[in-house]
Amino acid sequence: MKAAVFREVNVPMEIEDIQVSKPGPREVLIRTVAAGVCHSDLHFYNGTYPGILPMVLGHESAGVVEAVGSDVHYVKPGDHVITCLSVFCGHCEYCLTGHMSLCQEPETKRGEADEPRISQGGSGVGQFANLGSFADHMLVHEHAVAKIREDMPLDKAALIGCGVTTGVGAVIHTAKVEPGATVAVIGCGGVGLSCVNGAAIAGASRIIAVDAVPGKLDLARKFGATDVVNAKEGDAVQQVLEMTGGGVHYSFEAIGLKVTTEQAFQMLRHGGTATVIGMIPPGDMVSVHGVDFLFEKKIQGSFMGSNRFRVDMPRYVELYLQGKLHLDDLVSGHIKLSDVNDAFDQLATGEIARNVIMFD
Repeated sequence: MKAAVFREVNVPMEIEDIQVSKPGPREVLIRTVAAGVCHSDLHFYNGTYPGILPMVLGHESAGVVEAVGSDVHYVKPGDHVITCLSVFCGHCEYCLTGHMSLCQEPETKRGEADEPRISQGGSGVGQFANLGSFADHMLVHEHAVAKIREDMPLDKAALIGCGVTTGVGAVIHTAKVEPGATVAVIGCGGVGLSCVNGAAIAGASRIIAVDAVPGKLDLARKFGATDVVNAKEGDAVQQVLEMTGGGVHYSFEAIGLKVTTEQAFQMLRHGGTATVIGMIPPGDMVSVHGVDFLFEKKIQGSFMGSNRFRVDMPRYVELYLQGKLHLDDLVSGHIKLSDVNDAFDQLATGEIARNVIMFD
């Protein structure tokens, strides 16, 4: 199969031929149709987060099942699926208490003594997030896919696999935003825009989008923002406090920086909750004023929108088909696998939401 292989930090990837194994008893072979180029991939590509190389990046994808293992009953060849990095075992404490996104059980991967799922010249090649979707095929555990209806466009479905599930889920599942609440979202990339969209679906009365790029703020209005704040034009925290008369009920940080995380906490009214979605670099510390805890302000993390993805993703498909989830506006462009390095360059500028790789 053809794949973009990540071999060295910040060195352009080459499209290479690699080998894919046959599905094991609980594995699924997928023909990749579409894969979004996400900031999480960029964090590993530029070395912000470490990874074991060589590796095939990519984790936000959708495709068609080509083959299944002997013990797979959930999907069959021909089914359309969305992949998810929140692969789950189904029986650990996290899974049994409804926190499947936190499952880390090793049984969803092949063992060190087993043949690698993908390889080159007899040596294993890593699959980012147990997926590796910058390739025309993926071999994954059956608990890494969600089956969807076949009339859903797969380029839009791919975005549900990470950015949409992360943003909408952070609002609905992690923070549990109530109808009528006020919300601020810092960062209007793919995840932040999905947060805005999720807040609108949840019935928030006021949704304030914060970014330094005017074009992204314009886009945020399409996703449901009632107000926008340009972070380059004055103190963003003070603007939000003044607009709301004391702060928002819920804030969301969707960039992954120390300073914006602290701003998200500072934007809260008494009793408010800040939810951190962005991938803050390892080693960075976040500081908040201790006295704020006396006013019941809270700060929490969210991983992949606290998802139950086999339940959530088909529902997000329905919301898209009903016109409530604005996936069309998330797609900045359709590209080929050979354009993936250019897509990373564009993502690093902060000017776009998502490029989507389309496979033949």
